[in-house]
Amino acid sequence: MTPGGTTPPVRATPVAHRNGRPATAEELAPLAFAGYAHFTAMQVRGSRIRGLDLHLGRLRSASARLFGRALSDDRVRSHLRAALAAGPADASLTATMYSPVGEFTATGSDADPEVLVRVDPPATGPTGPLTLDVVEYERVLPEIKHVGEVAKTHYLRRAVARGFDDAAFVDRRGRLGEATIWNLAFWDGAEVIWPEAEVLGGTTMAIVRRQLDRLGVPQRVREITPADLPTLTAAVVMNSWTPGVEVLRIGDVSLPGSPAFMDLLHRAYRAEPLTAP
Repeated sequence: MTPGGTTPPVRATPVAHRNGRPATAEELAPLAFAGYAHFTAMQVRGSRIRGLDLHLGRLRSASARLFGRALSDDRVRSHLRAALAAGPADASLTATMYSPVGEFTATGSDADPEVLVRVDPPATGPTGPLTLDVVEYERVLPEIKHVGEVAKTHYLRRAVARGFDDAAFVDRRGRLGEATIWNLAFWDGAEVIWPEAEVLGGTTMAIVRRQLDRLGVPQRVREITPADLPTLTAAVVMNSWTPGVEVLRIGDVSLPGSPAFMDLLHRAYRAEPLTAP
């Protein structure tokens, strides 16, 4: 069973493309040990993607930061189209950018990053509600969705062993920021509250924020500590799977929950148009 009591989907054989064509075993083998890379993950429905501009922007900015150069959006889109043409219309898609010279080397800034696109069965995330353990942890380069983060799985498994479904992170200042593979959002009965901390700004989070703006829903960013939780009405986690899974307990603090908040987040997400790559 997955967090929240859901049954994991039947796994189909994934499709992997490298630079716009099917990847061979020889090409994939070095990547099994590669950690100097970044990626974006998205849900594809009817061969179209919500927030495509956000995914392309994430890849562009992270490549510039890690590799000193980035591929054009047109080139990335062509690789996405090639992978999707070989797979189903509904899918989970992950696009990973990596250096062809690998890691543990000072060279590599003179080469364009390469692209690995993986197509898996579509996902919707756990049904929830979830409970989150509280762990002090800060990610390296939190603004980049990079690979090789052993802490996420480690703290997830430790949380489950402690009787929780997953884990939420607090920084050295005691601020809640994000969960293992999730962004956090809170509701005080009138406003959507986004935690102020050094976190990865998720694409689903960005979709929801801009659509809430269009809907005229009040939002603000402020520091949230575990001590602040009793003053809040509801909390959710979100990622590329879903715009909101209800969280009923964080640490030892229970939250009442709000169906209206859940409906609002999902309505905002559905308002985002789907775009073909």
